[in-house]
Amino acid sequence: MSRIDLSAVPEPLTWQVEPDAWSVSGGGELHIGAGRETDLFHDPGGDTRRVNAPRAVFQPDPLFTLSARVAVGFKATFDAGALLVWADGDHWGKLCFEYSPQNEPMVVSVVTNTWSDDCNSVVLPRSDIYLRIARQGRAFAFHYSEEGRYWRLVRHFTLNSNAPVVAGFVSQSPTGLACTATFSEIAYSPRAVEGIRSGA
Repeated sequence: MSRIDLSAVPEPLTWQVEPDAWSVSGGGELHIGAGRETDLFHDPGGDTRRVNAPRAVFQPDPLFTLSARVAVGFKATFDAGALLVWADGDHWGKLCFEYSPQNEPMVVSVVTNTWSDDCNSVVLPRSDIYLRIARQGRAFAFHYSEEGRYWRLVRHFTLNSNAPVVAGFVSQSPTGLACTATFSEIAYSPRAVEGIRSGA
């Protein structure tokens, strides 16, 4: 599989699922093109599991923060770009900038421990947003920011798995024909966040 070199992360990313198209710009922007009916979701109301969303991951440090400015070419319901933490196929979480059924961009989080939950957080009428994952011991925190400085808590959770965790980037188009997500201003640190509710 193709490897992706980004100066902002400590090692090359690899594809868990390869996209229809991808590129890295000279400024370190990662573009991931998802094809039709691509998703990462274990439906809690049924037995449907779709795990074909293209995603690129790397092995982070035991404590870490990963953030990016996420821009999405919204066209269809649930088109999204997301940050991901993944222990195994039954235990993972994603923080999405997603197009709602009401045609509104939203911050959405999904945590999967065998089955997925689905939590809509806030409507943001814009084409991009800053997203962040922070790991502190067994716990993870999802944050978003409108300007990349003050971070608002979306979710604090754990994954019920002892498997090593990888982190990375996802693009999806569950109901559409295609979706491209662009991840820019990517930042990584091998340190935890000081106070997940502090805004720092």
